[in-house]
Amino acid sequence: MAFVDDLRPTANDLWDDIVAHPMVSQLGAGTLDTDPFEYWVRQDYVYLIDYSRVFAHGAASAPTLDHMGTFAELLHETLNTEMDLHRAYAAEFDISERDLEETEASPTTQAYTDFLVRTAATGTFGDLVAALLPCMWGFNETAKRLEADGLPDDERYAEWIETYAGEEFSTLTEWCKDLLNEVAADATASDRERFRDRFVTSARYEYRFWDAAWRQETWTVG
Repeated sequence: MAFVDDLRPTANDLWDDIVAHPMVSQLGAGTLDTDPFEYWVRQDYVYLIDYSRVFAHGAASAPTLDHMGTFAELLHETLNTEMDLHRAYAAEFDISERDLEETEASPTTQAYTDFLVRTAATGTFGDLVAALLPCMWGFNETAKRLEADGLPDDERYAEWIETYAGEEFSTLTEWCKDLLNEVAADATASDRERFRDRFVTSARYEYRFWDAAWRQETWTVG
């Protein structure tokens, strides 16, 4: 059995929890108040900065030139295309570029990105891929499930769903799944167990990222 197929039952339980969260279910229904989503947009911008660092580590640690090139391309596209698109999307909610740049990472965002960057910097290439996959797979699966129930009337929420359920992001998700299968195929049993742990930790943070936006989480001291 391919490693991702072995992960699938655990992943589906985690995606079920995400889709059932009121932040996500209301996004899909188009009834979500804009305040928590604007919070999410700001925090996702902060997240993308360290997400780019993970791609940089991936390019540095990739075992083949082909994989090195793909990670380098992802780094370039995230820094020079996706972040511009994110700024444009934020503007639809009257969030300025300055607002984005001045956003402080929430406790959850800080913890999640610290985990990703630490894993990328100190773990193996397989650890990096396993920790990276839930962001892609989780968004793709969430958006596809919401799309299947019909797009909301709010065009901004519909745009989010269509972006992450779309062909381009679905292809990226499948690439990351295939890459984890490739890396895990030659891994030891202990390596595979560690990959599972990295995957589950990131997937749990994916849930907490939505929940933090729903609660508009702040630092409670200082």
